[in-house]
Amino acid sequence: MRHPHLSGIFTPVRDEDDFELSIAGEIPREIAGVYYRNGPNPQFEPRGDYHLFIGDGMIHAFSIANGAVRYRNRFVRTPRWEAEHAAGRALFGSMDDPGNADPSVAGIDPGVANTNIVWHGNKLLAMAEDSRPFELDPDTLAPRGYLDAYRGNVTAHPKLDAATKEMVWFAHGVGEAPFSRTMSYGVTNGAGEVARRDNFEAPYCSLAHDFVITQNHVLFPVLPVVGDLDRVMRGGPAYAWEPDRPTCVGVLPRNAEIGAMRWFSCEARHFYHPMNAWEDGDTLYVDLMEFPRAPLIPGIDGQLGAYPASRFVRWRIDLSGATNTIGRQELDDLSSELPRFDERYTGRPYRHGWYLADTRAKGFVHFDTLVHLDLRTGARSTYEVGPWDSLGEPLFIPRNADSPEGDGWVIALARRGESQCSELLVFDAIDIRKGPIGRAKVPRLVPTGFHGNWRPA
Repeated sequence: MRHPHLSGIFTPVRDEDDFELSIAGEIPREIAGVYYRNGPNPQFEPRGDYHLFIGDGMIHAFSIANGAVRYRNRFVRTPRWEAEHAAGRALFGSMDDPGNADPSVAGIDPGVANTNIVWHGNKLLAMAEDSRPFELDPDTLAPRGYLDAYRGNVTAHPKLDAATKEMVWFAHGVGEAPFSRTMSYGVTNGAGEVARRDNFEAPYCSLAHDFVITQNHVLFPVLPVVGDLDRVMRGGPAYAWEPDRPTCVGVLPRNAEIGAMRWFSCEARHFYHPMNAWEDGDTLYVDLMEFPRAPLIPGIDGQLGAYPASRFVRWRIDLSGATNTIGRQELDDLSSELPRFDERYTGRPYRHGWYLADTRAKGFVHFDTLVHLDLRTGARSTYEVGPWDSLGEPLFIPRNADSPEGDGWVIALARRGESQCSELLVFDAIDIRKGPIGRAKVPRLVPTGFHGNWRPA
């Protein structure tokens, strides 16, 4: 049977194309820039078992100007990609069996740069948490290479502070030792220069995917997806869900030394993606998509289990109290993921959020509904696609740099199962219920990917 993450909505695209897209409805002329989307797209059949996290990165770029949309897709030509391209076949091992690699790739960086794509400091950065940022030409998507100034691996989810122009980031599994519990805290200034990288020790080795900042603090999650070398030596999974461990969050003032870190905890919970975080006096709030256990990660027995439903939840951390317990409050009852907001408000109080929901219980990233939630009033509005369609991560684009929060558009890629094509959908951000006001049709399917971001013209 074909691997489920190499078929259906994940079927790889092996061609690199440039298309002028046909338009239905109207793409507002005020929208001017490029939407980049990254995701796993192996150029060859894998060597051994396959996991989404090890597919080659591919960038899908939608250039929007004057109501027209042009599409371009290119592989991220990492050293790994170049080596396999020259050989004409897969050479690297799987995530759980990296030793199953061809001897010819010894010493070649195995990174795939397949998770996110970020525009900061006049650099376009393809990012994955196991390597340094990989720079691309913002127009041609040609490779410019890994950025050595970062001195090691970096999260795929840095946070861009609109007020300071800084890119704040972290890393886990830092250092040469396998399954290290060392993490890093880093800051890149608005000019694109790495201004800080400091290491600290986490309570245990955790596969932490994302994090949050507030105006004055940075919060590092340590989640019970635990790496264990002894378990690997016994033939078990490299990373496994260990529900007996607590979920921990390290809180550090953004300009403080690492020694000022304070740890908070709750029972075992998992998240891949937060929405936003902010502070009110001595209280920190974190809005995120919470799972009761980690999806896509086996238990210590090696079994994956059913894909768990997630919920939009608010965590509360009281810096003034005598307790280090994390409080929790559910904000929405839909099974949801991939949250976004008006990111001019990163780390600040905000009102509007957009995310995807799976209302048909199809499981991993088979999202059928776009959701807008007004966090001030609690009003929720939705837009649902057809029974054979699925939606990708939404992205908010402000009408202009000074427009009020939520004044602008939300875009999302849709896969159309019956017509076997993909469409870039454009919604009025505050009125998604009425459906897309414009659609740009890609004349083939774009495989489901991970994350994307906007570069204004």
